[in-house]
Amino acid sequence: MPFILPVKYFHSMYQSFYGFTEMPFHITPDPKFLYLSATHQEALQHLKYGVAEKKGFIVLVGEVGCGKTTLCRKFLNELDPAKYDTALILNPRVTETQMLKAILTELRAPNIGRSKSDLVAQMNQLLLERIASGREIVLIIDEAQNLSFEVFEQVRLLSNLETDKQKLLQIVLLGQPELKEKLAAEELRQLRQRILVHYELRPFARDEMERYIQHRLSVSGGSGRPYFTSWAMRHIHKVSRGIPRIINNLCDKALLSAYVRDSDEVNYWDARRASKELEQLTD
Repeated sequence: MPFILPVKYFHSMYQSFYGFTEMPFHITPDPKFLYLSATHQEALQHLKYGVAEKKGFIVLVGEVGCGKTTLCRKFLNELDPAKYDTALILNPRVTETQMLKAILTELRAPNIGRSKSDLVAQMNQLLLERIASGREIVLIIDEAQNLSFEVFEQVRLLSNLETDKQKLLQIVLLGQPELKEKLAAEELRQLRQRILVHYELRPFARDEMERYIQHRLSVSGGSGRPYFTSWAMRHIHKVSRGIPRIINNLCDKALLSAYVRDSDEVNYWDARRASKELEQLTD
C-alpha cells in the first residue's frame, strides 16, 4: 500500500515555497485577517453606533461564511475594556436557565444561582452594580437563529431591565438569513419592535474579493508571489459567490495546485481544480 503524504505537509511546503510567515487562507475567525469591505465597514459602524447610543437590540445578519464572527471579534476588540463588560454566547441551543447561567458566567458573576427566578434576580442585581460603578454591559449571541422562541422571550425580558435613565443591557444578535425569518414570527413581535439597529452583510463583489485575497496574502508576509490571474479570480468569484469562507477554501487549494506545479502563477486551471476538489468534499 503506497504511503500518502498528508495535506498539511504540502501546506507547510507551499508556505515555505512562497515565503509566507503563516498560512494566508485559514478559515478560523482571526481579526488580524479581517478585510473591511464597504459592507463590513458599514456593519461595524452599525454595531458601534447601536452600542454607543444604547439602542437596546442590534441585529446583524449574513450568509454562512460571510465573516460575522470575525467582524464580531473585531468589534469586541475595539470596545474599551475600561468601560465595557461583555458576554459572548457561541452556543445558543440552550434553555432559558442555561442561557441565564451562561451570561452570568461570561460576566464572571460569583455564586451563580440555580432556579430561573434566582438567576433573573442575580442578573438584575449584577447589572445594577456594574452600571452604578460606571460599567456598560454588552451581550452578544452568535448563531442566534438557533435560539428557541422561549429563549428569545427570556432575552427580551432581560432587555426590560433598566434604571430611570438607561437600559442595563445592550444586546447584539448575530445570525444567518434564517434569523430574519424567525424574527418575523408572530411570537416574537414584541422583540421585533425593539430592534432599532439592523444590518445585513452582503457577499463580496469581484473587485472586493480581489482586494480581499491580496490583503490576506500581504498580511501573511507575501511579497508579490504567487500571483492570481484574472481568469483564476473570475472563476473563484463565480464559484464562491463572494462568500469569504468559500473564497478561503478555494484559494488554499488553488495555491496548493500552483505549488505542485512549482509555479508563481495561480491560473484558471488551478482555480478549477480547487473548485472540483471542494465540490467532491461537499457532495
